[in-house]
Amino acid sequence: MSHTLFIADLHLSAERPDITQAFLQFIAQQAPAADALYILGDLFEVWIGDDNPEPLLDTVAQVLKPLSQHTPIYFIHGNRDFLLKQHYAKRAGLILLPQQQVIDIYGTPTLIMHGDSLCTMDVAYQKFRRWWDQAWWQRLMLSLPLFIRQALARKARAKSAIAKARYQTMGSANIMDVTPTEVPKIMAEYTVQHLIHGHTHRPAVHQLTVNNQPALRYVLGDWYSQSSYLKVTADHWQLVFNPLAP
Repeated sequence: MSHTLFIADLHLSAERPDITQAFLQFIAQQAPAADALYILGDLFEVWIGDDNPEPLLDTVAQVLKPLSQHTPIYFIHGNRDFLLKQHYAKRAGLILLPQQQVIDIYGTPTLIMHGDSLCTMDVAYQKFRRWWDQAWWQRLMLSLPLFIRQALARKARAKSAIAKARYQTMGSANIMDVTPTEVPKIMAEYTVQHLIHGHTHRPAVHQLTVNNQPALRYVLGDWYSQSSYLKVTADHWQLVFNPLAP
């Protein structure tokens, strides 16, 4: 049966070979039968430039490129891999999409995005996001020597972990979730009743009302403890979870 697959928030890194193995298995077993594969950001834990010589980048490109010859692979940047550019996209067979994109899924207009722009309660993050979303800022970062970009990435990851722990300690973890009013607002802006996104690591299917009509928001899961994907057919939308091998 014809179907389309959606994934996000794998956070691939050399430190988590189990996630990489689960991803390679997904690409070998699930992806080839799909009409298309959409990667909605944070495929990698960190991206410091297409010139990064880390072997993991080659491993991923070498499995995605052959798949792309018969299954289109679309990519929306996440907050961890927003510096991924056309050079690597060509190596891996990725088709880069804008941050928000409406697609037709078997007759259903659907907005797809990473989802971080919906988390407006996280003021500190949104302030940072306005910086890295600027083309001049990205060019500046990519012009730095590789070792400096590596150091900056380590610092950014450490700060992110501290901020996350602080929110959880304060009982304010919802700050990192979407702002409820932002969801119907952007869905109404794009005139859709279906939304798919990741980023929050809180997989679920949410029912809401947009333009006085029933609407659905599908949140993709992360891959820290399980592989997760959304499988969509003409008449069925299913979130699928598989525990990572111990």
